[in-house]
Amino acid sequence: MPSSATPEPSHASLDVAVIGGGPAGLMAAEVLAAQGASVAVYDAMPSVGRKFLMAGKGGMNLTHAEPEAAFLGRYGARAAQLAPMLADFGPQALRDWVHGLGIDTFVGSSGRVFPTDMKAAPMLRAWLHRLRESGVLFHMRHRWLGWDDGGSAGAPQALRFATPHGDTVVPARAVVLALGGASWARLGSDGAWVPRLAGRGVEIAPLRPANCGFDVAWSEALADRFAGTPVKPVSIALTDCDGNAHFRQGEFVISATGIEGSLVYALSAPIRDRIEADGSAVIHLDLLPSHTLEQVGNEVNHPRGSRSLSSHLQSRLGITGVKAGLLRECLAKDAMQDPGTLAVSLKALPLRLLRPRPIDEVISSAGGVRFEAMDQRLMLRALPGVFCAGEMLDWEAPTGGYLLTACFASSRTAALGAAAYLKNQA
Repeated sequence: MPSSATPEPSHASLDVAVIGGGPAGLMAAEVLAAQGASVAVYDAMPSVGRKFLMAGKGGMNLTHAEPEAAFLGRYGARAAQLAPMLADFGPQALRDWVHGLGIDTFVGSSGRVFPTDMKAAPMLRAWLHRLRESGVLFHMRHRWLGWDDGGSAGAPQALRFATPHGDTVVPARAVVLALGGASWARLGSDGAWVPRLAGRGVEIAPLRPANCGFDVAWSEALADRFAGTPVKPVSIALTDCDGNAHFRQGEFVISATGIEGSLVYALSAPIRDRIEADGSAVIHLDLLPSHTLEQVGNEVNHPRGSRSLSSHLQSRLGITGVKAGLLRECLAKDAMQDPGTLAVSLKALPLRLLRPRPIDEVISSAGGVRFEAMDQRLMLRALPGVFCAGEMLDWEAPTGGYLLTACFASSRTAALGAAAYLKNQA
């Protein structure tokens, strides 16, 4: 049924509407403007780049400097689909692009790439200035509602938006959707687009938490004493649903509800999948990654005289504080008194994870528009003239610059696809 909303006259000649003002949407707008298209960016928030700025508060991790094969491997099951996009705009291209904004970068000790001032705001300001200079228009507080006139996807697109002044319709010859996933809804990524596209026959993988913490049934004593405490150095071992072994060293943090932090995020995908398959997942913590099992066994079996077991473990192996708390939490008292069991547990302490944290509070989400629902230029097969980019696509990656790089790369592919589509329609 036709809408009562009326078109906005200022957009009568708009070539492309980019919906979503995050990094993917802004990059799509830049590429399209460079191709000579008239472009406008629409976002439900009062300003663009809100999640981008939030991510930059702890240091703006742009990309990663590891070798190409290792970098591509971070994208797991979707590496093959992302490979041509990353070949066109990979880590070095992203750094060159940032340099073009007048922002210098450096490679940290972990291989992660940052702006020299570690901040996102100066980069975003320079970027927005360049976009406006290129003719890109911005329309804030425009929440996309779908299509007008029963959702016809013909050209021009008739896009419905809710605004502070009521619903409006924006005509455009093509659309780039860069609506994000479903994490941090208060910053704009709420997944509200899923039923709108699914209702048009677009195949969508369910949105799931990624780069997330997990709940553990802590005792009240451990949660009260150690919430917020980092555990380091430590390693996590996990066997995934396909029988593959995962092992990674780093650090994580005890939270009031479970565990979180960089080491956990790096393994969150296989942990989440194991929980979905089995109802829970057991990881094994190596509390002494610099020691062999033989060394640990020798120290545990060293005569302790009148010292308590706690004092013995502290003096011989440095097990104290949160590591001692974890040992007591996860190991039965009788097992603590058995030297062989204790030594093995120090190297492989089982910890049962119950569920990922709610999707709205995690760093990113998995799932989204399946690549099979799009052509190689990321145009929806069910909706000609509509292209998708960024985190709303069905891929995931760990933190470390991989998320931002793939958002940029996919948005360039979608934008170039939209530009080609316009030329073919002329």
